[in-house]
Amino acid sequence: MTDVAPAIELKGISKAFGPVQANKDISIRVMPGTIHGIIGENGAGKSTLMSILYGFYKADAGEVFISGQKTAIPDSQAAIAAGIGMVFQHFKLVENFTVLENVVLGAESGALLGPSLAQARKELTQLAANYELNVDPDALIENIGVGMQQRVEILKALYRQADILILDEPTGVLTPAEADHLFRILEGLKAQGKTIILITHKLREIMEVTDTVSVMRRGEMTATVKTSETSPPELAELMVGRKVLLRVDKTPAQPKDMVLDVQNLEVTDGKGVKRLKGVSLNVRAGEILGIAGVAGNGQSELLEVLGGIQTATGTITVNGQEIDLTGKQSDGRSRRARGIAHVPEDRQREGLIMDFRAWENVAFGYHHEEEYNSGMLMDQAAIKADAAGKFERFDVRPDNPLLEAKNFSGGNQQKIVLAREIERNPDLLLVGQPTRGVDIGAIEFIHQRIVELRDAGKAILLVSVELEEILSLSDRIAVIFDGQIMGERLPSETDEKELGLMMAGMSGLEKKAS
Repeated sequence: MTDVAPAIELKGISKAFGPVQANKDISIRVMPGTIHGIIGENGAGKSTLMSILYGFYKADAGEVFISGQKTAIPDSQAAIAAGIGMVFQHFKLVENFTVLENVVLGAESGALLGPSLAQARKELTQLAANYELNVDPDALIENIGVGMQQRVEILKALYRQADILILDEPTGVLTPAEADHLFRILEGLKAQGKTIILITHKLREIMEVTDTVSVMRRGEMTATVKTSETSPPELAELMVGRKVLLRVDKTPAQPKDMVLDVQNLEVTDGKGVKRLKGVSLNVRAGEILGIAGVAGNGQSELLEVLGGIQTATGTITVNGQEIDLTGKQSDGRSRRARGIAHVPEDRQREGLIMDFRAWENVAFGYHHEEEYNSGMLMDQAAIKADAAGKFERFDVRPDNPLLEAKNFSGGNQQKIVLAREIERNPDLLLVGQPTRGVDIGAIEFIHQRIVELRDAGKAILLVSVELEEILSLSDRIAVIFDGQIMGERLPSETDEKELGLMMAGMSGLEKKAS
């Protein structure tokens, strides 16, 4: 019997960006018709390696083999011609185009668009039927959810005849139900002979869906094992280089005085649509209130109102004092003066200025503070020294605050924002998606810091789409759906199934009655 050639084989791949060695002599074999996971901490070099395979970067050294044949991949067109498709963490879709137009874009069959669209519609229908990728071809991208948008990205790759699919952190913006559906799609693709590379930091996903998993650490490939022959603790240790606590270790909360009290909060957007509908909740000193919900159900608006970004009606008091919701006497700066710190959901759009240096980002929002100023001028040396200390305490990599924010991986960008806000010792911490796109070692660290803040007597409002995170980190859980609080639960008295029902607009009482 003839040995089957690997679908992909990389030999001795190395890539440096200036003094930073992103990939060091990496070799990996991915067999056809399998789902191969690649895991590692942020900055481990996973995305760089896949970007070389997809032609975005050119390796400094090494060779690429596709189905046993040495293949040059100077650009993404060469990768597509070699049968490789890539679904990026941040989708590459034109929002005011239809699904069909996005699928065809860049792969038109001639000068006339009409025949291309007609042919694509026919192929799209067949692909959707074959792979459980049903989506309305005439829907505008801006009008469909992120789960559907991801299906469009997969359809784009399949339409271009991809036999090898690379998915980079594919569940980062999906609900648990959407993630489960994606896994069914991947199993279907595998059954049809497709080869899938799954880049993720979520060990549950690795264990659930992959056949083989490769571990990267600091630019090197440290291990490749059969998924059936490993475990989450073993993989976590291989990723980080030490034993990692995979659950949140915390004592029961000791709630004290009321810090945040929200009554009948309402927000109407520019189109006249109500985003928050009479929301009432409270958070006491020394407790974490988790807000569970599918993205787009009002939790973003709640954080924006509390953080001084959005106007609203209703009443909010912090430490017994009412705060202005009209925007006339209140903004982010006045919120910070009241002891409110805010880690926004989207670190790149709301938490950082990507073209500014990291040390400058560390001071944003707090640049008026006395410690950062000397006379009439900002004390840059003091800010840089403060940033260096924060980088060390939060293990930001690379540990160079002089680099621009865009030169850090997503997880390290998140650490910069968290360091800036947590170390202000706020009375109330608003934290949105604290571990989105963050690796296992950093998740453990971030959770510990949040719990430490709680144990220091601070109030924390946590918004996360990760139900596992909500259940393990929260002391109380409020579920939001369509701008309304559906109810509250104690983590010890509920589960993902009940919370999922409530997130879908059901009361959760069905489970208790059955």
